[in-house]
Amino acid sequence: MTFFIRYLLTILIFFPTASVLLLLLINKKNEGLLRNLSTFLALVEFILSLYLFVYFKPDTYKFQFVEKFNWIPSFGASYFLGIDGLSLFLILLTTLLTFISLLSSYKYIKENVKEFVILMLLLETFMIGTFAALDILLFYLFWEFMLIPMYFIIGMWGTGRRVYSAVKFVLYTLSGSLIMLFGFIYIFMMHYNQTGNFTFNLLRLYHTHIPEGLQILLFIALFLGFAVKIPLFPFHTWLPDAHTEAPTAGSVILAGVLLKFGVYGFFRFAIPLLPRASFAVAPYIILLGVIGILYGAFVSIVQKDLKRLVAFSSVSHMGFIILGLFAMSAISISGSIIQLLNHGITTGALFLFVGMLYERMHSRQIKDFGGVAKKAPILTTLFLISVLASVGLPGLNGFIGEFLILIGSFRYFPVYTIVATSGVIFAAVYLLWMFQRVMFHEITNPEIEKFEDMNLREIFTVLPLIILMFFIGFYPIPILDRIDPTVIHFLSMLHHYRNSNSIIKLKTGLSNV
Repeated sequence: MTFFIRYLLTILIFFPTASVLLLLLINKKNEGLLRNLSTFLALVEFILSLYLFVYFKPDTYKFQFVEKFNWIPSFGASYFLGIDGLSLFLILLTTLLTFISLLSSYKYIKENVKEFVILMLLLETFMIGTFAALDILLFYLFWEFMLIPMYFIIGMWGTGRRVYSAVKFVLYTLSGSLIMLFGFIYIFMMHYNQTGNFTFNLLRLYHTHIPEGLQILLFIALFLGFAVKIPLFPFHTWLPDAHTEAPTAGSVILAGVLLKFGVYGFFRFAIPLLPRASFAVAPYIILLGVIGILYGAFVSIVQKDLKRLVAFSSVSHMGFIILGLFAMSAISISGSIIQLLNHGITTGALFLFVGMLYERMHSRQIKDFGGVAKKAPILTTLFLISVLASVGLPGLNGFIGEFLILIGSFRYFPVYTIVATSGVIFAAVYLLWMFQRVMFHEITNPEIEKFEDMNLREIFTVLPLIILMFFIGFYPIPILDRIDPTVIHFLSMLHHYRNSNSIIKLKTGLSNV
């Protein structure tokens, strides 16, 4: 057990790759075995990841499950892994959604099943590696490798203009990433000039002295890489196409995991490496976030395609997360971290339900539905719970994150926060109006008469997400306890750049709410 825990992160990163080697031995015509085995292996990966939660020490900010080996010593590159409260829950979210995505694909993916499950598992390796890497070269390699499986998942199993959407996704992300790489290399060279040592060790690079003017330029370089990934307005234009044309499993992973890497990059890299620039540009980034909240909401209201509606809602929801992160109070940052998880859970569930509707009606147009509640009461009930969680109904997970973000941000950016609050109202408008038209509108399409309710596999696919919506909504303490030290340490690193009285102690703040 000691060996297992010692190398748990490496096991989690490369177990999906080892699973791929096993799947390669199976004849591609044996699709049932490929589906069942890949889903089982993804479930095993999720169970293994729970050991991170069990053995994670919530009373320290220090990185845990650390592994470090020399990789390219002459350039200071190392195989350096470790997690804190933020990466802990993002890895758990990744393993859960990968399992759910494979389970949801049984009916939708009918061709090239072997290639699909292999790409999904490879994608899981790269995603977990990105969240665990503390060497910026290792991080960048995992970050870029993620593009390859997702490109093929969208391009091969998507619908409509799937190749166009896949190419657009790669070009946008790759362009931002290359500029981000320039920023990393410049910081790497500055550290060498100051210390005489080559290192890609992120924890050492934190101590690099960078003049404020240069920090602004380097922050812009990192910003472009992370903003595209979020995607932050106006860098979001790849998202609706990618979400709309991707298969259901691809949309779940895109919304549930890949959008989180941009916020993670700001938290782990851009802000701690370039703190002066971060405070200087924070109002402008928050402005973009608030514009994204309103823009995503307004565009969602007029959407006729279910999938595009959910896709644009992600632009709006991610704007809240940016607001909370760059407000830089302990309460707002904690809200942003919880909302990262909540967005993955609720939006992932919404895409699953949209996929189920599409599989039955072969349409995503809202006008082609109506009266579904009469034929599918189970689907209607679970779908409604997901919609209400996304709206932010008290008692469900979405409320906790948005509440903490808004009260934590109001102290420093009251005007932006008041404007952002309207996004909660607009979310209720576009989501509840969509739900009413799909589920309770007058039946005009005779195909609705053939509509079937959820089967057992589909219920078990969404049930873990539904349970998490209620659990986090009623009892977020297990998450807050594990992210508290990370958030407080994050702010303590920045306290020289803002009056130290502005660092709100999280537990005190929550007790006063």
